[in-house]
Amino acid sequence: MALKNKVQSIVVSWWRKNPLLLSTSRTLNTSATGYDNQILKSPPLVSLDFPDVWTSSSTNYNPPSTHKLGSDEKEIARVIDGKQIAEEIISAVGVEVRRMKKTIGEVPGLGVILVGERRDSLTYVRNKMKACEEAGFKFDLTQFSDKCNEDEVIDAIMRFNTDPSFHGILVQLPLPQHLNEEKILGVLRLEKDVDGFHPMNMGHLAMRGREPLFIPCTPKGCVELLIRSGVEIMGKNAVVIGRSNIVGLPVSLLLQRHNATVSVVNESTSNPEEITREADIVVSAVGIPNLVRGDWIKPGAVVVDVGTHPVEEEGGCEEGGYRLMGDVCFEEASRVASSITPVPGGVGPMTVAMLLCNTLQSAARKYNFV
Repeated sequence: MALKNKVQSIVVSWWRKNPLLLSTSRTLNTSATGYDNQILKSPPLVSLDFPDVWTSSSTNYNPPSTHKLGSDEKEIARVIDGKQIAEEIISAVGVEVRRMKKTIGEVPGLGVILVGERRDSLTYVRNKMKACEEAGFKFDLTQFSDKCNEDEVIDAIMRFNTDPSFHGILVQLPLPQHLNEEKILGVLRLEKDVDGFHPMNMGHLAMRGREPLFIPCTPKGCVELLIRSGVEIMGKNAVVIGRSNIVGLPVSLLLQRHNATVSVVNESTSNPEEITREADIVVSAVGIPNLVRGDWIKPGAVVVDVGTHPVEEEGGCEEGGYRLMGDVCFEEASRVASSITPVPGGVGPMTVAMLLCNTLQSAARKYNFV
């Protein structure tokens, strides 16, 4: 055992001193194995890359709707049940995992690194662990105090990098402020970046004709929810509120790849209500409770609420005496929108389901399992 640990230490040290090895995946074939097509409804992105040809009819102007709800109108939006859809997807993933184990004797492995004890992060990791157990994944959690240093976290990533039984690595974000998030995530091997945050994955997401190895889980879950709910994306006006690297930026890129016309509202936008009111699809991901009010929503729009903000509450529904609130004032928006995701129970479970899909895809790619 001592010899094994010594050898592993030498390998990790050598790996860290050879930065070219960290990017060997740049030459990887980024074609998917087909698992997303088997389990998910979302098509490969390259299949959506239609020729960019403009016609005179493309520029016809249609004025925005001026309809406003009257006092006697009480229509309630359809609630998109992300929890139920996620359970269906995780069940389908489990079927494939059992087939993989029976056929080649292998199962997908996910390694998770958690720094600190944020209550929301602990909840998210616990949900991921539970889903992995249900689907038959190998799961390992490495946890550090919020006082740890970067080298400790990087060493943990390197152990997962060099362990062939782990096909996906996830560093639970956000990290404490004293840690360099970019540096830490940069160590993670591209072919195990199941969160999809590697610059090459993001770059391929942004470019027509390219397919990323992995699409970031939350944006991927948002689009899968829309597709499974029968929401047309192509040609629609979409507004994304927030521009974070985790959700806002990648979901705007993904909606563009699905041929929506996308506007991004950020903290410097002077008229966010007016811009949002033009949208057929609204995706909000800023983490500010009740930021988006009912009068921000165009009648009949579809609202996807990604925001999660823990609010202290005696006897709260979440463990630890708090409950999660979204960016959207649900009571108001649900009387204007045609469909809306709740918080919790909307996008959150889909994020976990997409993580499992990405990890299964990674394992299938490694073993050439179809």
